[in-house]
Amino acid sequence: MSNSTPIDDNKTLPKKKGRSLPPKLIIWLGMFVWTTLWRIMMSKLAPSNKSGAYIRPNSQFRNFIGTEEGNVYQPAAGRYRLYVGLGCPWAHRTLVVRSLKKLEAVISVCIVSPSPIEGGWIFNEEEQGCRTLAEFYQQAEPGYTGRVTVPILWDSQTKTIVNNESSEIIVMLNSQFNEFANNSTLDLYPQELKEKIDWWNEKIYHAVNNGVYRCGFAQSQEAYNQACNEVFATLDEIDIALQTNRYLCGDNLTLADVRLFTTLFRFDSVYYSLFKCNRRRIRDYENLGAYLRDLYQLPGVADTCDVETVKRDYYGNLFPLNPGGIIPDGPDMSYLNQPHNRDRINKVNAL
Repeated sequence: MSNSTPIDDNKTLPKKKGRSLPPKLIIWLGMFVWTTLWRIMMSKLAPSNKSGAYIRPNSQFRNFIGTEEGNVYQPAAGRYRLYVGLGCPWAHRTLVVRSLKKLEAVISVCIVSPSPIEGGWIFNEEEQGCRTLAEFYQQAEPGYTGRVTVPILWDSQTKTIVNNESSEIIVMLNSQFNEFANNSTLDLYPQELKEKIDWWNEKIYHAVNNGVYRCGFAQSQEAYNQACNEVFATLDEIDIALQTNRYLCGDNLTLADVRLFTTLFRFDSVYYSLFKCNRRRIRDYENLGAYLRDLYQLPGVADTCDVETVKRDYYGNLFPLNPGGIIPDGPDMSYLNQPHNRDRINKVNAL
C-alpha cells in the first residue's frame, strides 16, 4: 500500500498570479513617452527658445512689386497668383485686401490644404507639376531649406515666388494694382496714418497675432503665462481704444484692422480652446465683439471666411495639440451677422 496522498482529479491547483506593472509606474511611463514625443514633434512644428517660448522664423522671399525702373516685378493684371490656405490667418489677410480692393479679376488664387500625413501643405490638384507646396518652393528656388508657408505671391512670368511675407503682400495689394482695381480709391495704408498703423501693427503682431500662437505652442508654464497675459492685456487695451474710435486708427479702415481681424475671427472657435486663450471670448468684449462684426460685415469680407475649414485645419492637423483629431461642433458663429452699430461712433465724434 502506497503512503502517497491520492490525487483528486476534480481539484484544481491554485493559479499563479500574472505579473503586472504597478499603476503608478504605468502612468509615469506613459507620461514620459508621450512628453518626449510631444517635445520632439513640437520642436519641428514650433521652434522655441530655452525657456520654452515659441519663436516664429522669418519669411525668406521678400521681393516687391513696383513701377521703379529696373524692377523685375512690375504691376500687371493676370501676371501674379496668390497661394493660400483658408485656415491660415496670415494668408487670410491677403484674401481680405484682395476682396476689399476688388482685385479678383486681377490676381488669381490657388487654395492649398494641410495634410497631417504629408506634414505640410498640398495642392488639391497638381499645380505646375507639383503635388505639394514643398515641391513648389523647390521649383522656385532649388535647394530651398526654409519653412514652407502660405501665403505666397507667385510671378507666372519669371516662374518664382515674389514674396511669402503676408504683411508685405497686403501692402503691395493695397497700392501697386490700383490701375487695375475696381476699388482703386480705397487706401488702407494712407501716408498720414502710416506711423499710427505701424505702431498698432507692431503691438498687435507680437501680443495678439503671434501671441495666440505663443500661448498654443508654449512648451513651459512660464512661457504660456507670459504670452497669455500679453494677449489679454492688449485685447483689453484695444477694447478701450475702440470705445471712441470705430477702427483702430480712427474713422477709416486700415491695414491694421485687416491684420487684427483675421486673428479675431479665429479666436472664439480655435484659439480660445485649442490654444488655451480662454480667459475671455471676443464676443464677450463690448467693443471688440461689435468691432469684429463690423469688419466681418464689410462688403466681400464674409466671403473670405470659412470657419468650418478653419476648425478642420487647426484641430485636424495640429496633432501635438489635439492627438485625437476630434473637431468640435461649435461655437455658433451666426452672431457675426447681428447688428454692430459701430457707425454711430462716427456720428458721436462729429457732435
